[in-house]
Amino acid sequence: MILGGLFDLDNKKAEIKELEEKMSQPNFWNDNDAAQTVINQVNLLKNNVNQYEKIAQRLEDSLAMYEMIKEEADEELMIELNGEIESLIKVMNDFELEMLLSEPYDANNAILELHPGAGGTESQDWASIMLRMYQRWAEKRGFKVETLNYLPGDEAGVKSVTLLIKGHNAYGYLKSEKGVHRLVRISPFDSSGRRHTSFVSCEVAPEMPDNVEIEINTEDIHIDTYRASGAGGQHVNTTDSAVRIIHEPTGTVVTSQQERSQLKNRELAMKMLKSKLYQLEIEKQEAEVAALRGEQKEIGWGSQIRSYIFHPYSMVKDHRFDLDIGNAQGVIDGNIEPFIDLYLRSQMN
Repeated sequence: MILGGLFDLDNKKAEIKELEEKMSQPNFWNDNDAAQTVINQVNLLKNNVNQYEKIAQRLEDSLAMYEMIKEEADEELMIELNGEIESLIKVMNDFELEMLLSEPYDANNAILELHPGAGGTESQDWASIMLRMYQRWAEKRGFKVETLNYLPGDEAGVKSVTLLIKGHNAYGYLKSEKGVHRLVRISPFDSSGRRHTSFVSCEVAPEMPDNVEIEINTEDIHIDTYRASGAGGQHVNTTDSAVRIIHEPTGTVVTSQQERSQLKNRELAMKMLKSKLYQLEIEKQEAEVAALRGEQKEIGWGSQIRSYIFHPYSMVKDHRFDLDIGNAQGVIDGNIEPFIDLYLRSQMN
């Protein structure tokens, strides 16, 4: 458990002291961005230490209550202790997961994209279901969700959607979702009531801080502007405010139509491009992952990380860990925590 493993209290306190000494230097505010980064680090470390000490105190109190129960055999106290232990286990597990998020930019906001694959309208509808799933998950965590780009499907669902999910550790949690998601169900668009299989690709990248330099050669990018549109095809702007940027060396495409200003959409799209290029660089360094976009598996059979089955039975299966959950409806209602938990713990090995 975390109290005896991943968390070194003395080391964390030493880090806080070192950073606070840096904050006391006369030239600390010469670089505002660097100063804010240090302040954020201190606040995060203090929060972690505070959580740890609260858990340690609750453990100590629970042990004292247990000793009291052994002496007095108090049934009401035993019921109270059982409830406290259940609550404490959940708090400790959540804290342990948070401590596992130690990679660069794990604490950042997340940029999440959904792209339907084989299956036409059926896959586009599946993309809209996944969109709702991630929105529900984010709401439960108290995260804020912004839609950066939305291209509605021809008949139903979405052709593509990009979300900015804002919250502490959003990227760290959602990086577990990157891959192809497969749906098996009786299609509501098939008058014969046949079973259909659909695929959607989920891409996740961290939102990069403004002070992180990622070199992009202007000769390597192609920028298009067009008229933004919303769900159902209605125009949300009468000018060519939406921006699409293509990074030709990697084939990376980003689109922004959130803002009414073309300039602001261009700035936002460039920030998204930096995030995706960073993610590609990370993937190049991972031996077990196909590196560049052109080498990724096709969005179709055999490449899925997870299957959501609604017919002939209800089950969601994560193929990376052989984890099965029988309540498929609960998962698409936003209960993806078991998959995130198992993914993060698998990274310890």
